[in-house]
Amino acid sequence: MSNGEPDDGALLRLMQAGDESAVSALYDRYGGVAYGLAFRITSDGTLAEDVVQEAFVSVWKQCGRFDASRGQARSWLLTIVHHRAVDAVRRRTGRPERGLPEGAEEFLAATQGRPEELAEMTLDAAAVRDAVRLVPAEQRETIVLAYFEGMTHVEIAERMGVPLGTVKSRLRIGLEKMREYLRPKVLE
Repeated sequence: MSNGEPDDGALLRLMQAGDESAVSALYDRYGGVAYGLAFRITSDGTLAEDVVQEAFVSVWKQCGRFDASRGQARSWLLTIVHHRAVDAVRRRTGRPERGLPEGAEEFLAATQGRPEELAEMTLDAAAVRDAVRLVPAEQRETIVLAYFEGMTHVEIAERMGVPLGTVKSRLRIGLEKMREYLRPKVLE
């Protein structure tokens, strides 16, 4: 990191050593992005805040499990947020409508995170949207239902009227295609 700030890996090593200030630094760095993701999944500001808090507590408790050879700390953290948010939605009775009211996404982005974080998030989101558009329709629908609507594999199979194995295959193949598309974008 610039300005003498420790990188994400260093923060996780500090957390492993019991340094509580490292959790705070990681929260300062990714709290806005984490909240944005949780809000997009839950469509509930209070629930999204709870999800983010639970996710950071989980990161604190599980920081020893992070494996830098398998990915970036940011991705690991946001995966935890995603899973917590999906679990929170499942705990609720009934499924609320997905999506944000018109203009809410821009408001949310404008009120969360640092400018450089928002710029990076916008570029990342655009690249992911492009990658999703390039995936064949059946794989794209499966990915959207799983990752943007928080449905389980069983729920997707029921909605799409296909076997569970087909859902898993579509997800795996679709995500591989997205990864191939995104790999050069990440290296740029």
